[in-house]
Amino acid sequence: MADVTAAAEGRTRRRPARERLLAAAARRFYADGIAATGIDAVIAEAGVAKMSLYNNFASKDALVAEYLAVRHEEWLELYRRRAAGAAGARERVLAVFDAYLDHAALAYDRGFRGCGLLNAAAELPAGHDGRAAVRAHKEQVEAILLEHLDALGTGDAARLARHLSLLLEGGMMRAGLEGTPAVLEQARAIATELLDAA
Repeated sequence: MADVTAAAEGRTRRRPARERLLAAAARRFYADGIAATGIDAVIAEAGVAKMSLYNNFASKDALVAEYLAVRHEEWLELYRRRAAGAAGARERVLAVFDAYLDHAALAYDRGFRGCGLLNAAAELPAGHDGRAAVRAHKEQVEAILLEHLDALGTGDAARLARHLSLLLEGGMMRAGLEGTPAVLEQARAIATELLDAA
């Protein structure tokens, strides 16, 4: 077992400093929050020299911006995997909900705390670029819903996409507060009912 642990630690040390810093920031920002996570905590967890941080990121804000971009891409990848296995437009709408459930099922240092992007936006001041990035992500999720609803030929696809988006985000917020994906499963069931009625 010690050999396996040593080998894993060796692989971690060989990862580029930028990658290690982003991974450490993602863990700490999600577990503790952006404001509560100092640069020194990220550097210590990444196991890099302080200069490595500033060689890769101009500031903590730059690190936060990259964290948000990576979180966005991680969710898109979860969605793409789900959508690839979907039989049609209706299942692709539900794949959006399933991607959120997959996000909730990931292993987190201190448990599931909801959407990392929304958590970050809640900490950032009005007008911060990070809030705009989170908004763009949420708008893209709604656009994905609308695209599949259009393909289904539902009556008022834009209105239904908005309803499903609000249902999804509300479910994610409650699931994060409760620390369990049960509310997201309920949101998915409600979405199924709305699709059946459309």
